[in-house]
Amino acid sequence: MSLKNDAFPSSVAFDAIKAALESSPAEKKDAIKKGGAIFAFTLKNKEGKQESWYVDLKKSGAVGSGTAPEGEKPGVTLLMSDEDFGKLIDGKANSQKLFMSGKLKIRGDMMKATKMEPILKKAKTQSKL
Repeated sequence: MSLKNDAFPSSVAFDAIKAALESSPAEKKDAIKKGGAIFAFTLKNKEGKQESWYVDLKKSGAVGSGTAPEGEKPGVTLLMSDEDFGKLIDGKANSQKLFMSGKLKIRGDMMKATKMEPILKKAKTQSKL
């Protein structure tokens, strides 16, 4: 089942992250070991609507809609525009610069947020296949 939402063009990245994590059990295990948290992404589109997705790098390596798997809470929530998330995935934006300029807001464990960079690189690599 695709996680893409047509109102959020960059949401296709969540399918790429999911595919990358599912492609190799060893890679999934490594990502969980390095991530150690549930990452929630809340994106806002040009129409002002918000939608959330999560990447569970705490237990399962699952990727889904919403802020966390049922019965769980995200360790860190990243809030940004759909456009900026797309730039981040494409490597045209840097999470640190987005944060410093106020375009990326982080709720929760700030140190865990720094662990998201490799996850986003997986999406970029997967989407170019």
